[in-house]
Amino acid sequence: MTLSQTSSPPAPPDSETVLEADGLTKHFAVRKSGRQALTRTPRVVHAVDDVTLRLRRGRVTALVGESGSGKSTVARLLAQLYPRTGGDIRLHGESVTVKGGRRFRAYNRKVQMIFQDPFASLNPVHTIRYHLTRALRIHGNGGSGHGKTGAAELQQALEQLLERVQLTPAARYLDKFPHELSGGQRQRVAIARALAADPDALLADEPVSMLDVSIRLGVLNLLRDLKERLSLAILYITHDIASARYFADDTMVMYAGRMVEGGSSEAVTQHPAHPYTQLLISSAPDPDRILGLGTPDDTEDTSGGEPPSLIEPPAGCRFNPRCPSAMDICRSELPPRFDVPVPVELSATVLAGTIDGESPHWAACWLFDENHGGTGTSGSTAPAGTEASQ
Repeated sequence: MTLSQTSSPPAPPDSETVLEADGLTKHFAVRKSGRQALTRTPRVVHAVDDVTLRLRRGRVTALVGESGSGKSTVARLLAQLYPRTGGDIRLHGESVTVKGGRRFRAYNRKVQMIFQDPFASLNPVHTIRYHLTRALRIHGNGGSGHGKTGAAELQQALEQLLERVQLTPAARYLDKFPHELSGGQRQRVAIARALAADPDALLADEPVSMLDVSIRLGVLNLLRDLKERLSLAILYITHDIASARYFADDTMVMYAGRMVEGGSSEAVTQHPAHPYTQLLISSAPDPDRILGLGTPDDTEDTSGGEPPSLIEPPAGCRFNPRCPSAMDICRSELPPRFDVPVPVELSATVLAGTIDGESPHWAACWLFDENHGGTGTSGSTAPAGTEASQ
């Protein structure tokens, strides 16, 4: 049995939900020292709190945020590499909790992860042939009978894997060691190893951040092509919101362990609503802004300070100590998700790619609460063509 050839068209906007998290929470215990060891109050790091997201077949969802915001922890929770403190993970609608053994292996056949550093994720003492052969046999895709296969059949499966990630001719790469490949080639091998399981979802944890700028686009285009040809659901984790706009269908912004904004990538990146998202976009290099040619809507970084301690996070909105628009309620109450009006110029594009019944753009910010002078509404989608507040 060789790898199946799939040529299905891109999934429509109402595509199937493959993997979803509901109220996902992860707290890490902190070892006490000194006088703290005498207290009974547990101390934990609030790495992830109440994260809800959905990965759909044939779509890319980007998770954006600065270092330490909890993005990689979310990926490891979805991959079942960490036990979760709270919340639920559902695969094809069924709640899943695995700790090892056959159930963990069966889960990994459907959900695969691509790590940030391609050199660290490959064993330097083994060849590319070994890495891919082991993945094929573990997941039963290298031949019949639980991975038992002839040499010719296995060779064909290995060549198909490398062709999928555009490493051709395959014979040139199979017997090389990881250190003999470039960074981009190693990451393509890591992607091929993930595809050996024939997964439904890929969790890509900053897959291009360790690569040269000149080859990042090639890897992103490869992932986009695989998404379309294999109808994969992809979670793309990055700190570069510009690449999220280019690559992802939907974008969610994370700060200090919580989701603060989400929706269509076009809406989130073109008209950011949450002050933190505005800060992320303003920190990205912009030639027009450097030359003084920016538009009046360009947002400057007026915030100060650093991200808060996740051992003792601030009350209310976690961004309030740095937010230039913080109000009294921001310091005391956690904001829910408020729908953000869709600008006229984006309404047709954004709404065309939005899943039925979901908001095309939301923000967890009290500025969009009608009772506090905002324009958003909680629990209802803003009508198309409404101007966004500036």
